[in-house]
Order: sequence, then structure tokens, then C-alpha cells
Amino acid sequence: MTREPSGLVIRAFAPPDQAAARRLILEGLGEHFGAVDETRNPDIDDIAANYIGRGHLFLVAEDARGLVGTAALIFEDGATAQMVRVSVAPPWRRRGLAKALVMRLIEAGRTRGLVRLWMETNDDWEPAIRLYRACGFAPYDHRDGNSYMEVDFARNPRSPAA
Repeated sequence: MTREPSGLVIRAFAPPDQAAARRLILEGLGEHFGAVDETRNPDIDDIAANYIGRGHLFLVAEDARGLVGTAALIFEDGATAQMVRVSVAPPWRRRGLAKALVMRLIEAGRTRGLVRLWMETNDDWEPAIRLYRACGFAPYDHRDGNSYMEVDFARNPRSPAA
């Protein structure tokens, strides 16, 4: 089991986390893309309804000052889930938090009996792609400026994500 970096707690999202989680995600997108059209991210306007209420998993990481990371799984069917909304506050980057969040999602997927966990990111988001590779994700498609990666538990049960 992956441990979170010292001074952090990774836990399930709770409704009081809403404003901080939304802000963190939008700030991360803004940092990468420049201006962000907030209306293009309606799922984070009500995380409790759009994730928790639909049976998905949404994790947050917090330090003594507040929320510093997010990550979620959207369960698509009994065997597959998509990893989304991995975001880490700048002071916590390159310190193992993103990897801890991703590995926690992979562990949750295994526990739930998933066969496949996948994600997509922009093909120019190199730090994210390196992170996902380090966590055991393998590329399976590339189109329209996006990279698609997966952990296929059925095909590779001993992957680094195992």
C-alpha cells in the first residue's frame, strides 16, 4: 500500500471540501492552459452530487492548512473506471503526493475488482504523463491531442501498479 507524504492525510471527499476542491482543480487547469472556461467543468460544481451521489470515488489530500490535492474514479461498469481530477497544489508537487493519490485510486480499483483503469490527458502535459507511467499506466491510444493510458489488471496482473 502506498503511503502519503509526511504531514498529509488522504481521505474521502466530504461536502465541506467543495469550494477548496473546485478552486484547486480550476487553478491547476488555469496554470496549464492559461484562461479556463469554468462552465466546461460542471462536474466539479457539485462534487457530492456528481461523484459521491453516483457511486464514484473522490479523494482529497489535506495538510494542516487545508486541501492540497484531489483525485477521482468514475466507475463506468462493473469492470472499468476512469481516473479524473488528479490535481495537486504547487507547494506539494514533486513530493510524492500525486503518486500517492494515483496509487490510492489504483488500490481502490483493485479492491473493487476492476479489470481496467484508464485515463486521458493532453499530450503536451508531460509531467502528468510521466507520473502515470511511473504508476504503471501504459499508453493505448493517442488522438486529437490527447494521450490515453491504462492499467489493465487482467492482462498484466503484476504491473508496477500491482
